[in-house]
Amino acid sequence: QVQLVESGGGFVQPGGSLRLSCVVSGLIFSAESMTWYRQAPGDGLDKRRFIAGISGAGDYTKYADSVKGRFTISRDNAKNTVYLQMDNLEPDDTGVYYCIAAHYVDGRFFPRAGYEGQGTPVTVSS
Repeated sequence: QVQLVESGGGFVQPGGSLRLSCVVSGLIFSAESMTWYRQAPGDGLDKRRFIAGISGAGDYTKYADSVKGRFTISRDNAKNTVYLQMDNLEPDDTGVYYCIAAHYVDGRFFPRAGYEGQGTPVTVSS
């Protein structure tokens, strides 16, 4: 049974930091590319936006333009865990963050339907 469990979300003031974690089981984790997506308040699941992705070996990463230089995706294959370090947070970063397994092809990440967690909420507000 495949399980992805996110944690680390919360409430933070602008300029603050959070570190999200996603523990994965039921997959050969090191073979899976992993991504983080954000669902903004009021948007449906189909409107989730790509935030960051990392290849199985961790040697390739990609970020949405809006988070470049502020967010860092990483992984620990020994712990079956992917992380998203979020620094200098802004109100527009508010939303529910989902960890989703993905295929990585020609420099692009394609999320795998059904291979996602329940999400962890992040609120950035003063």
